[in-house]
Amino acid sequence: MSADTPRHIPVLGREAVDGLAPRDGGLYIDATFGAGGYARLLLDVPGTQVIGIDRDRTAITGGFSLVEESQGRLTLVEDRFSNMADVCASEGVTAVDGIVMDVGVSSMQLDQAERGFSFRFDGPLDMRMGQHGPNAADLIATASEADLANIIYIFGEERHSRAVARAIVAARKDAPITTTKALADIVGKVVWAKPGEIHPATRTFQALRIFINEELDELHLALAAAERLLKPGGRLAVVAFHSLEDRIVKNFLSERSKAGSGSRHLPDVAQVAQSFRAITKRPITAGEAEVTANPRARSAKLRVAERTDAPPVAQADLPAWPTLADVMKGG
Repeated sequence: MSADTPRHIPVLGREAVDGLAPRDGGLYIDATFGAGGYARLLLDVPGTQVIGIDRDRTAITGGFSLVEESQGRLTLVEDRFSNMADVCASEGVTAVDGIVMDVGVSSMQLDQAERGFSFRFDGPLDMRMGQHGPNAADLIATASEADLANIIYIFGEERHSRAVARAIVAARKDAPITTTKALADIVGKVVWAKPGEIHPATRTFQALRIFINEELDELHLALAAAERLLKPGGRLAVVAFHSLEDRIVKNFLSERSKAGSGSRHLPDVAQVAQSFRAITKRPITAGEAEVTANPRARSAKLRVAERTDAPPVAQADLPAWPTLADVMKGG
């Protein structure tokens, strides 16, 4: 890679890529390309090939210079990471040596006021990672009070969710809520924070962003796709930033790394072979120096596992929580 190109330093980037143990000739997926930090670290290993996936067109266009620098070793695709198996199939790929995922919103998206992800800047209430579908303002204008309360409670873990939903519904009767500042002000009137605590609107913004982008469903589907794509001995590295995401990753890898067995009470229960072997027994977290340089790293947890030669487990149903299609249709 060119020494003149500014390098984006991803959270736990070195730890995640080292966990994949990339090798000359290996094929890897950066499933959440973003600013290209993980892909760049993978490409630093001679002979590697990388497929970068991101639903955000801005991230894909921002990566074109890295495509040129890689001299044919990097392919970028605009798509959801849950569709990585289809992306690989379109590239003639059926199996890969490693997959890295950095789950959730990127620092790049948070820092762009016009994207509407953060209340730190006043901007349009958008929050979409891609270019399609309803945005956060549409959701706020359409969803019922009960649906808003459920969304904010489930995806934001906000214990004042009913009060927040009630305040939103009352405010939208007077005027449409179309900016991040307007929403943050509404939430701030019913949720109080002590000095030093997170901003009162943090959990509500998190919930709306996760819901609009269907992030947790995407994560469930992406993990299952990774299980199907990885070669025996291939590795999966996932960096998660809050408890909802990390819980999904932890439970998935825990279930896949424990061999099922029958019991004397149910002797005919079929055994389920382990499809993953844990590489990290406990999640890896950022050190003091990285947290000082990037406060977002404070909550990051990295989990790494290695694919066995067992067949993939059948895809389970997604959790029965509110869906974007049902809420918007109901509104």
